[in-house]
Amino acid sequence: MKQYLRPLLISLCLLAAGVGACGAESPRGPALESWRGDRFGLFIHWGPVSLKGTEIGWSRAGERRGYRGPGTQVPVKVYDNLYKEFNPVQFDAREWVAIAQAAGMKYLVFTSRHHDGFSMFDTQADDYKITSSLSPFRRDVVKELAEACHAAGLKFGLYYSQPNWHHPDAFVPERHARYLAYLKTQVRELLTNYGRVDILWFDGLGKTAADYGADDVNRMARELQPHLLINNRNGLPEDFDTPEQRVGKYQDNRPWESCITICRQWAWKPDDAMKSLKECLQTLVLCAGGDGNLLFNVGPMPDGRIEPRQVERLKEMGAWLAKNGESIYATRGGPWHPTRTAASTRKGNTVYLHVFRWEKDPLELPDLPRTVKLAALLGGGRATVRQQDGKLTVTVAAAARDAIDTIVKIELAGSAMDIPAIGFTSPVKATASNVYHTNMADHGPQQAFDHDPSTRWATDSGTKQAWIASDMEKPTTVARVRLNEAVAERVKKFELQYRVGDAWKTIFAGDKIGRAFNRTFPPVTAREYRLNILEATDGPTIAEIELLEQ
Repeated sequence: MKQYLRPLLISLCLLAAGVGACGAESPRGPALESWRGDRFGLFIHWGPVSLKGTEIGWSRAGERRGYRGPGTQVPVKVYDNLYKEFNPVQFDAREWVAIAQAAGMKYLVFTSRHHDGFSMFDTQADDYKITSSLSPFRRDVVKELAEACHAAGLKFGLYYSQPNWHHPDAFVPERHARYLAYLKTQVRELLTNYGRVDILWFDGLGKTAADYGADDVNRMARELQPHLLINNRNGLPEDFDTPEQRVGKYQDNRPWESCITICRQWAWKPDDAMKSLKECLQTLVLCAGGDGNLLFNVGPMPDGRIEPRQVERLKEMGAWLAKNGESIYATRGGPWHPTRTAASTRKGNTVYLHVFRWEKDPLELPDLPRTVKLAALLGGGRATVRQQDGKLTVTVAAAARDAIDTIVKIELAGSAMDIPAIGFTSPVKATASNVYHTNMADHGPQQAFDHDPSTRWATDSGTKQAWIASDMEKPTTVARVRLNEAVAERVKKFELQYRVGDAWKTIFAGDKIGRAFNRTFPPVTAREYRLNILEATDGPTIAEIELLEQ
């Protein structure tokens, strides 16, 4: 174990509220360090629902026993009998593993059973499973994947949903104890019958540890596989956090992993919109820069193949990692907090600065408390780094910049690992008409101007109109605005305004914001600017407002 990681790792393990301390002698200590160094894993959501091309679990019509109301897309009788038609004869576990490795991924997590209650393994707890005599396929998918991962040296993880909308006893008070016995039987099977399992990925957000029998189940899991890492979705903190469909905030005091889809839907959907290579790579870098992992999801097709265009995208990511992986694997996040402009990772005496866009030339960052000895582009090329007046400036010739990620390798005169994380101070003062839960600090207006996409300004539920204003403290020329709605599509009508005396004048009006609003306009010079939301379906929440000169 690297010495600079040991103190942090031991403190993390002692803070974890799972069963037993994850001390230096525990198998979980090295396992956790190894997993964090992997940074990139493959998530796979798959089951009979791929025949319909709708979302796994959530598209099943019927009541969900306390989870966000009934589904409507696929009638229960149809959904629950899809497995009798599901015959993915082109499924090849070794091919899936080879795709993960070609992408530069170091582990794989598969949905052994989702909320719909259908088991993709040979459980003895019931007959609603892929190996049922009523299934035309009758192959144990978990077994084949486990064997393929073990043979290839890829870490193997299993997703398991505690919610079960098919089981008659689940979360029915007078019968729930029977369901917990069923759940425990299935977890025991998964951790007994398939060799080494590195990760147990529960998916039960929204209920308590008692609802899931978590203490008992996790104790059993640790006894069966002492090295096992367990996520935080069983009512207990356990080993790591799991932000979903977003990059987690900078967090170096507890491990985390963002789970994000390559398209929009978790399960396969025909012609689903797929993320660009730029978005995929920058998502990975932002996770690493925030000191987290990325669990990147694909949904295989009904015939068992991963969609070719998704395979190609993953291979493109793998080609990039083959060249630039030293800046991702076995690094820690920081020292700078990631922003939409740049992120950074570090190991030993080296900082890797990932620049996504050059809004100023040279790029300016808060200075480091170490002297810069050398700087160059990763892979070769000139970069100039200067330290002066509390700032670190970075210059790279325009022709040498990469359209997705320009990586500057900075060698310091001393360790990069003990530098406290460096945030960005917003150059503006912010006010708002409404703040979630009456001025809750974590969701105040300043959070929309902090260059951190993981934070946000939020308003109270039911808010239909609101404004957020910035005071630049001096006249500032603005000719472009970028907006990122943290919960997209709530805003239906808005204005961008600037202040003249006591009056607000409108620069332009818009109908929606979404995740990546970007608009230029004739330059305006003012001290104060305001986003005035005239109509919203629910409480508006804005992750980022960027007021730019060009």
